[in-house]
Formats: sequence, structure tokens, C-alpha cells
Amino acid sequence: MSTRAVGAWAERVACVFLESQGYEIVKRNFYTRFGEIDIIAKDENYLVFIEVKYRRSKEYGFPSQAVTYKKQQRIRRSCEFYLIRYGIKEEAPIRFDVVEIIGKKIRVIKNAF
Repeated sequence: MSTRAVGAWAERVACVFLESQGYEIVKRNFYTRFGEIDIIAKDENYLVFIEVKYRRSKEYGFPSQAVTYKKQQRIRRSCEFYLIRYGIKEEAPIRFDVVEIIGKKIRVIKNAF
């Protein structure tokens, strides 16, 4: 399976898991010139911007470690673009989560950055 196909699979798995946890998926694969946001969802009062990371094992570290400062900055810029584009006020409660998938185990890291 190609890297892109594995990523798409991981995002589908993450969406199913998030919905089972009470998240409402708003958008998937939101692209901007700054980068992509894998999943945008609502969790209670929060608009949540979610990065999905998958690894077959922990051999090369935890998947969440791949969400570097540079990647976080791209996600933040894409988030700002989303908020402006859809007229969402700056005061709206937002959060950045990471969904980490290792093999068949899934973990949501709320307020990851």
C-alpha cells in the first residue's frame, strides 16, 4: 500500500474512532497554501483541528513525535485561514488534537499543542 493510501486509511479509522467518542466530523482534508488539516471536528463547544499520525510499531518512536514545531505552525496557519474563510470569530473555542495510531491501538491527545 502506498504512503498516501495508508494515510487515507488511518484518517478513516480516526474518523470512526472520533465519532464513537462523541466528536462530530465537520471536514476532512482541508487544504490551504500553508498545508493540510486532516480532520476538523466539533467536540462539545470546541472546534477541533486534528492531525492523524500512524505507525506500524513504536520502533521509530511514537507517531505524535512526527508533529514537529514546523508542522504545528502550518496547522495553525491553516486553522487561521479556515476561521477567516468560514467567518468564525476569533473568540471561538478551538483546540488542536493529535490522533496517534500504533498498529491497532488508537489514542487521542487532546490539546496536543
